[in-house]
Amino acid sequence: MVDLAARTDRLDAYLADRGLEAVWFARPNGFAWLTGGDNVVDADADIGVAAAGYDGELRVITDNIEADRLADEELPDAFAVESFPWHADSLAAAVAERSASPAAADFDVPGFERVDGSRLRQPLTDDDVERYRELGREVAAAVETVCRNLEPDDPEYEVAAGIDISLASRDVDTPVVLVGGAERAESYRHYTPTDAALGDYALVSVTAERAGLYASMTRTVAFDAPDWFEKRHRAAARVEATALRATEAAAAGDLSDRDGPDTAGDVFAAVREAYDAVGFADEWEQHHQGGAAGFAGREWIATPTSDEPVRRPMGYAWNPTVQGTKSEETHLVASDLTERLTKTGRWPTHEVEPVAVAGIDDDPVELAAPVIR
Repeated sequence: MVDLAARTDRLDAYLADRGLEAVWFARPNGFAWLTGGDNVVDADADIGVAAAGYDGELRVITDNIEADRLADEELPDAFAVESFPWHADSLAAAVAERSASPAAADFDVPGFERVDGSRLRQPLTDDDVERYRELGREVAAAVETVCRNLEPDDPEYEVAAGIDISLASRDVDTPVVLVGGAERAESYRHYTPTDAALGDYALVSVTAERAGLYASMTRTVAFDAPDWFEKRHRAAARVEATALRATEAAAAGDLSDRDGPDTAGDVFAAVREAYDAVGFADEWEQHHQGGAAGFAGREWIATPTSDEPVRRPMGYAWNPTVQGTKSEETHLVASDLTERLTKTGRWPTHEVEPVAVAGIDDDPVELAAPVIR
């Protein structure tokens, strides 16, 4: 269950600051953040079948097809559910008609402002953190179970299917499953699965979701690793370790001398410095480096000019790549600890030293190591 008091406190402040009377969420991650429930029927749709709102009271508006099911199976009792005839109106029109105004929404509603749901979802609350820990363990267990049984002749798409099934059995959805065998993992950063055999090694990357929270991770299995493999993987891991330590420093306000909060751009500067130090200065240009995670695969992605504040407690999923290799975990960064969420304790790890960057802690970071078979 979500902490509704923490949610409504945050929304009260938002409404007061903007001079609004109500705010509505119909995008699946915003709906899940506010309610703890799921408004998705068609996974291809950007907008769910219901909108959750707050105007001093917690409300959900949906059509008559969905109202009873959502009330019975998806929503806390605190939400009043209102329905409209499925043939009479659109969700946006029903919200516009029934909401107090002025109002904001995370989807297009006539006359409403647009709310940045990501800013409201940060930082995580205590109940979010506990559910995130459970999700991280489940995702790691599912992915690692499949990866421990890989063989060089396995087609990429069969590996992806196995991961989908393993996660589905844990009530976890898989919006992103990438499986790259040796040839394709070296050629592409997004190795969407094909019928190609894995060959000498495999990268398996997943972003998985449950109850609105997202966890990302990559595991590497090598059967006959190329000569360059260990050096490149270690370099990517050192960049990830540096990104994580820079995140800690930025969240504490120690990464820059500038007035105001440290930003994603400050962390990105440390990432670029790390790539240069490990001998792969231009690799950051080939793929995004990740960023904050929580109620989206990435609440923001760090770029050289990102001004997003680095907050805690918050999930962070950094995913540096060096051609043919990748290092990726989801970590919780809080004021009193940093915790790798995507772990089981049954996959080999190695301690990785961050690159020496001004302002960051140089303590090693424990990350998943490649499995050599």
